[in-house]
Amino acid sequence: MGSLCSLTFQIKRQLPELLTPAKPTPQEKKLLSEIDIQEGLRFQTPFILSYKNDNPSMKQKDPVEVIRDALRRALVYYYPFAGRVRKGSNGKLLVDCNGEGIVFIEADADVTLEQLGDSLQPPCSFLEDFLFDVPGSDDILGTPLLLLQVTRLRCGGFIFALRINHTMSDAVSLSQFLNAVGEMAQGADEPTVQPVWERGLLDARDPPQVTCTHHEYGKETESHRGSVVATMEQPDLVQRCVYFGPKELMATRAHLSPSLSSTCSTFELITACMWKCRTLSLELDPKEVVRISLVVNARGKKNNLTVPVGFYGNAIGFPGVVTTAEILCKQPLGYAVELVKEAKGKMNKEYIQSCADLMAIRGWPPLTLAGNNFILSDNTRTGVGEVDFGWGRPVVAGPAKSVNLISFYVRDNNQKEKYGILVPICLPFSCVDRFEQELRSLLS
Repeated sequence: MGSLCSLTFQIKRQLPELLTPAKPTPQEKKLLSEIDIQEGLRFQTPFILSYKNDNPSMKQKDPVEVIRDALRRALVYYYPFAGRVRKGSNGKLLVDCNGEGIVFIEADADVTLEQLGDSLQPPCSFLEDFLFDVPGSDDILGTPLLLLQVTRLRCGGFIFALRINHTMSDAVSLSQFLNAVGEMAQGADEPTVQPVWERGLLDARDPPQVTCTHHEYGKETESHRGSVVATMEQPDLVQRCVYFGPKELMATRAHLSPSLSSTCSTFELITACMWKCRTLSLELDPKEVVRISLVVNARGKKNNLTVPVGFYGNAIGFPGVVTTAEILCKQPLGYAVELVKEAKGKMNKEYIQSCADLMAIRGWPPLTLAGNNFILSDNTRTGVGEVDFGWGRPVVAGPAKSVNLISFYVRDNNQKEKYGILVPICLPFSCVDRFEQELRSLLS
């Protein structure tokens, strides 16, 4: 039973099933990269996508059957997803490509997309309804790497929800796989982009040498005091979501100097705003060190890291910067923007290589919580919002919620405004009112 205020609906699920590749696939073991297996990526990430049934040629087709079949055929090419992550003899994680399969759930809900409204936006109010947490399926080792549920809705539309083991892929790589499934669903015999493993490209050098400063992992003495993964079940955290449309962006940009405003990206602006408001709401000791880490895509010529087309691993880093609570809170917003720019500008081939070397030396440490580390990831350009199974682009698409200290930026496709971004955030319950007050002050 799902419920939100006056909205209630019934949902009927079939028993979970294991989907295996449609044809025999290689039985082998594949090593993950140093970047893949860091403690900060050893968690499950939920995504949710909603679709209308507006395509006349698809009106009579069942999305459950179409997507189930397409997944099985796509797994022939992406067969490691049908395997299990295990720990090797040296402690490094690998994928046992045994073809055991991914978890798939068929469901029906007595509700329409119109009735659901904004409830599908992060943090999704009905995530547990549209993505059943199969008992025993959420461990990182020895469990299915993908959990998917396709739910037919009364209006003819459907919800496609999934959970992925982050050691396998980042959001860009996930969208590559989902687009392959979309192509198969529309009749393709094979993916346009052929998958490429090559995780060794992001392994440590021999010998490893840390050449950059990595604030995101903290000092070696503090790396295990607390981590993002270690606080997944922190009880006092609550989810909130902030909307930034043209009006909000204009109000925030007005706090910057003309020169900085003209060079500041939307991501940098929102990130600086969220970081400052969050820090103010926490009411920290003025001398306490605070830090921010950005999830930055290392791919492309700009960062000088060339991974082959089709690569579907993690090619991301978490470059960070530090300051003190007093300086961040007292300085104008432009100070935070400059720090965000500094963190973002650190990403290049040498930085991600230095990160891989650090992983090998320190044993894949977690992202530190020291300095109230605030981690942000821009998911508006990953390609997840373009995934088409034959019914067109999704109405809502992206991570279903913030994962504790990690906030994901999601494009808002529901608004009539040309451009809107949703930012889910986790906050201690006692800080929510202060956060909203600081945000209103900055946007006024």
